[in-house]
Amino acid sequence: MAIINFGSINIDHVYQVDHFVQPGETIASTHYQTLLGGKGANQSIALAQAGADVRHVGSIHQNDAYFKQALIKKGVDCRGVKCSETPSGHAIIQVTPSGENAIVLFGGANQTITAKTVMAALDDTKPADWVLTQNETSSIDEVLRQAQEKQLKVAFNPAPMSESVKALPHDCIDLLIVNETEAAALTGKEAMDDIVDEFKQQWAHCEVIITLGKAGVMMLRKGEVINVDAFSVDAVDTTAAGDTFIGYFLSAYSNHTDAKQALKRGCAASAIAVTREGAAQSIPTQKEVDRFLAKHSG
Repeated sequence: MAIINFGSINIDHVYQVDHFVQPGETIASTHYQTLLGGKGANQSIALAQAGADVRHVGSIHQNDAYFKQALIKKGVDCRGVKCSETPSGHAIIQVTPSGENAIVLFGGANQTITAKTVMAALDDTKPADWVLTQNETSSIDEVLRQAQEKQLKVAFNPAPMSESVKALPHDCIDLLIVNETEAAALTGKEAMDDIVDEFKQQWAHCEVIITLGKAGVMMLRKGEVINVDAFSVDAVDTTAAGDTFIGYFLSAYSNHTDAKQALKRGCAASAIAVTREGAAQSIPTQKEVDRFLAKHSG
């Protein structure tokens, strides 16, 4: 059983600055890093770390092939990652001493996925396989429709949330994963009780997971609501916490693990990730998650 992830691959250019640059101003950066990022890449790494057979479908510039190698080293099947002449998706990130950030995002090669790309990637799939996608690439509607035609299970994480999500073929989605902000935007409701009611009425065809940060996670499944508390840890960086949760949850759930246990596993992996700086590099290994769960199983 494989999980085919149609996902973004971003190169994060991170600059440490005393303050955000102002119009007409030139300032020096005190530190610079180039990091592998993008919600798609993070989720593929989390899936691979969790033991899933994950195949990433995406695109980067040919000069950035070493980022593809970084994914491969983490255990991700990258035969579906194409190197093109389009600049890689990337983010210019300014970070101040207080931890605030300002980001300019460029979609680049992430926006070159076509209907043909999707068709080729799904050509040798089996009905037991899953498809995962987010909202940082092109042709999401094609991914959803073609996956349903192939009778594949579809998990969708509409992040970053935008108006375009509302026009997608929702009936093709089997599992929707959103945070509180995305849930509110998608339902048009503010109170959590109203959000849950709206999902029960308008999204009854699929299962819905709402991540609640420090309050844990909620899953609407077969008419019931499953709640799992978050683990209490000292967070230093919440980047990729949601991506880590998705990878670990979906790896377990797609392998027929009980829903509540899969949610706990996702929460544990996410709890470890927030105690570390960075995105992809903060995602824990299976052994680390196993040890964490054993320690907190009382």
